[in-house]
Amino acid sequence: MSERSITTAMWRGFRRLCPNCGRGAAFKGYLKVAPVCDHCGEQLGHFRADDGPAWATIFIVAHVIVPVALWIEQGYSPPLLAFVIAMLLATLLMTLAVLPLVKGAFVGLMWALRLRGDERHDQMEEKRRPE
Repeated sequence: MSERSITTAMWRGFRRLCPNCGRGAAFKGYLKVAPVCDHCGEQLGHFRADDGPAWATIFIVAHVIVPVALWIEQGYSPPLLAFVIAMLLATLLMTLAVLPLVKGAFVGLMWALRLRGDERHDQMEEKRRPE
């Protein structure tokens, strides 16, 4: 079994490319992972990133928006309604821009670690089975 570089796979995924070849598309739409890479044929559709990308996106966006909002509020004291609307719009746009990039990085990480995408499901099924 060959070694897979985690950083290379995550960087390729971040760019929404196949973590294996870096040429084919890893996504079929905005957030839908492609079933297979259209360039190398690598199976990608089984990776389920679930809530990881959403959590990481919130973490990233909050750490950018909050300091900017505090800086603007303290330095310029804009009208409240305009300020709130601008910050909500900035938060929404940044979230929509960052989410697919982070999801791609998560898919790349899962590919590099050779995860199947159903590990949590398997563990829960074992707990449900009667002994």
